[in-house]
Amino acid sequence: MQDSDSLKDYQRVRQLAIRSLFEIIEQSSEGTIIVDRDARIVWMNQRYARRFGLEDASAAIGQPCESVIPGSQMRDVITQGRPILLDMLDTPKEPLVVMRLPIHDAEGAVMGAIGFALFDELHSLSPLLKRYASMQQELASTRSLLRARQAKYSFAQFIGTSAASLEVKRRARRGASSDSPVLLLGETGTGKELLAHAIHAASPRAHKPFVSINSAAIPHDLLEAEFFGTAPGAFTGADRKGRPGKLQVAEGGTLFLDEIGDMPLALQSKLLRVLQEKEYEPVGSNQMLQSDVRVIAATSRDLSAAMARGEFRADLYYRLNVLPIEVPPLRARLDDLPALSEAILEELGSRHELQAPAQALLARHAWPGNIRELRNVLERATLMADQQQLTAAQVQSALGPLTPLTVDTDPITDYRQACEAFERQLLENALARCAGNVPQAARELGLGRSTLYKKLAALGIKSQ
Repeated sequence: MQDSDSLKDYQRVRQLAIRSLFEIIEQSSEGTIIVDRDARIVWMNQRYARRFGLEDASAAIGQPCESVIPGSQMRDVITQGRPILLDMLDTPKEPLVVMRLPIHDAEGAVMGAIGFALFDELHSLSPLLKRYASMQQELASTRSLLRARQAKYSFAQFIGTSAASLEVKRRARRGASSDSPVLLLGETGTGKELLAHAIHAASPRAHKPFVSINSAAIPHDLLEAEFFGTAPGAFTGADRKGRPGKLQVAEGGTLFLDEIGDMPLALQSKLLRVLQEKEYEPVGSNQMLQSDVRVIAATSRDLSAAMARGEFRADLYYRLNVLPIEVPPLRARLDDLPALSEAILEELGSRHELQAPAQALLARHAWPGNIRELRNVLERATLMADQQQLTAAQVQSALGPLTPLTVDTDPITDYRQACEAFERQLLENALARCAGNVPQAARELGLGRSTLYKKLAALGIKSQ
C-alpha cells in the first residue's frame, strides 16, 4: 500500500516538475513555439510573434513554421524524432540560441514538437554567440576573397585560329590536366597572363585560388616577404600578427609568377626549394610550412641568355621548363588580326567596323606591343571616328608612325597579300636561321612539322 502511494506521488511530482520546467523556460526564454505533427503552429507566445513581425500570436496559428520562422528546423525534429538541444537560429535582429524537443503521445509516436529560443543575454552562452558571429564574418570574408582570386579568363578568350594560335591552345590545354609547372615564353603583350588564367580555369584546381605576383613590379627587398609572408614581428614595422605570403594565399590553387626572369637570385634558390620539397619558411620564422600550389611562370626575357650571364639559375630553369609554351607575337599570327580586332571592338562596346584598307594597314605593322598595342590603337581610333566604318586614314592616325614588317615584296594592295608576304618572309628567315632544318624551324615558329611543310609547299619555298 505504501509502495502504491509512493508511485502515485512520483507520478504527481513528475507531472509537476514537467509543468514547472516548461513554465520556467517559457517565462525566461526569448520565445516559445509548439507545432503539430505536420509542423503547423498550434501555439506561439507573444514575445516570439513580435520578434518575427507579427502583431498578435494568433496570426501564426495554423501556419507552417517555416513561413513564420525562416530557417526553422522544427520539421526535422518531427521527421527524425530526435531533439536538437542546442543550436543557432539567425533572425533579423541577432542570432538566437535555441532548443527543440519532440512531443510524444502515450504510445510513443511523435505528435509534434516544442521549441524554445533562449535569452541571448545568458552570460554562459555569450562566448558561443561571439564565436558564432566571428565565424560568420570569417566565412563571408573567405568567400569574398576566393571570388576575387578566381580565374578571369578561359581558353575561349584566347582569340585565334591560325596554326600558331591553335598549337598554343593545344599545349596549354594539355598542361591544364596536370600539376606540372608551365613556363610561358613570349614578348610583352602577347597574352601570357590570359593563358595562365585559362590553364587554371581548366584544371582540377579551378575552384581554388588563382594568385599572381609580378617579380618586376615589386622592389627586390620586399619580394621575399610578399612571396613567403612574414612571422609576427619579423622586422621593425612588421604586422604583429604576421602576414601571409602569396604562397599561403594560393594554397591548393595556382601561383602565377609573372616576369620570373626578373626574380633576384637569392629568391630563385628559395623558390626552387618550394618546387622540389613543397615547403618554405615565412620571413623571420623557424616554422616550416607545407605548400600545395601549382606554379605557372611567365617571362618576356631570354632565360637561356640570362643563364649564360649568371642572372638566372639553371636548376630553377630546368625545374620550371617542364612544359614550355612559346606564345607567338602578333606579327607571327596575322591571320588572327580580323578576329582579334572584332573581339576587341566588341569588348570596347563599340559598333565600329574596320574597312578592308584599314585591315590591310594593320597587317603591315610589326606590332612591337602585340595585342596590348592593337587594343590601344583600336580604342583610340573609335574615340576619334565619327562614322561607324573605320577608315585606313583613321587607323593610321591612331597608329602613329608605322613600324613596317621586314618584307621585300611588290607593293601590297590588300590584306591577303600583306599576310602572304609577311608569312613568306617569316618562314624564309626561320629556315635561314636554322640552316634549312625544317623540324628545328617548326619548333622555333611554334608550328607542327607537317604544318610547316604544307605552308612551304603552298608558298613555293624550297627546303633542304
